[in-house]
Amino acid sequence: MSPQFLFEYFLPAVAFAMGACIGSFLNVVIYRIPNGLSVNEPRRSFCPSCERQIPVHLNIPLATWLLLRGKCKWCRSPIAFRYFLVELLTAICFLAIWHHGIHSVGVPGVVALWVITSLLIAATFIDIDHFIIPDSITIGGTVTGLLASFAVPALHGETIWWKGGVAGLLGAATGFALLWLIVLMGKMVFGKIKHDFGESTDFEISQPGGEEAAIIIRLGEHEYEWGDVFFRKWDRLEMETVELYLDGEKREFRERFRVLADALEVDGERVELDTVKKVTGKITSAVVPREAMGFGDVKFMAMIGAFLGWEAAIFTIFAACVIGAVVGLVQKLILREQWGRPLPFGPYLALAAFIWIFIGPVIWFWYVGILRSAGGFR
Repeated sequence: MSPQFLFEYFLPAVAFAMGACIGSFLNVVIYRIPNGLSVNEPRRSFCPSCERQIPVHLNIPLATWLLLRGKCKWCRSPIAFRYFLVELLTAICFLAIWHHGIHSVGVPGVVALWVITSLLIAATFIDIDHFIIPDSITIGGTVTGLLASFAVPALHGETIWWKGGVAGLLGAATGFALLWLIVLMGKMVFGKIKHDFGESTDFEISQPGGEEAAIIIRLGEHEYEWGDVFFRKWDRLEMETVELYLDGEKREFRERFRVLADALEVDGERVELDTVKKVTGKITSAVVPREAMGFGDVKFMAMIGAFLGWEAAIFTIFAACVIGAVVGLVQKLILREQWGRPLPFGPYLALAAFIWIFIGPVIWFWYVGILRSAGGFR
């Protein structure tokens, strides 16, 4: 095998195949993690409809979906095209990163970029489906990014391990702090959501997924995660309450019931959250604290900054805002979707991070050059 054949054909083919295999695993992550399922048990993938485990010979990335024409072999239920799409997208990204990074960051750097690519793809599809980015991706990814920065300083254009690590730390801090400030500013602009139901409507606060799952707040047909409502400790969920039940037992009150970030308040009396498992009742209206975006996006930006550095963090946020604005306008003005419909921000951050990996530095230095020229600096 000649060196030319090895680097031009064989290794790129290996990169594409590895990407397809990783994409198959990402499909497991995208389906199971938001639903509170283990990615290890059962070890084999299974049909979402009949739940029959798929044998190895029918679990070949890309090929199986095509051969079975997008249907389960046993129950013939349709298997979403997304499964094929995720595998193909991951394979293409792995191949593109191999060609782009092998001469600039070397094999270790390519592997690190493959890792963040996998995290970005998984986060994108989870956010599209569930409007969340799990901590296992954001926090786990941030730790992984910092370790990669120390191990592969070339990710940040450095040659000394500790300088790479410092660049990763600075990138994580920049991404987290900058997007957190944007969220706080968004709070000032967007204020709160008010629901007027007109008549008594059921509400519920519980953890349907168990002790480790997120607390869900249901106000009639509206549903919120606890972390999205109570972003800060001083946030309050105000409700015009008609009936109130704590763990199924009716609780009498005279004036007001409201929910704090760390407790319940009944007529000024504080009830600790950990003493109540489920709160139900009826309300006529509610005022919900509203954020520009979820805190998961803030942690997601810390992960991106940890892998790619502080310049990438600034670029990613700016580019994501531009992409989000364009896509939002298209959805609202051309597709005629309602203005009140929420849009996940994670996919825009992921796309902007991909742009940085391939051409971001060129755009960055071009823009900085324009600013210097405008300011009279050389």
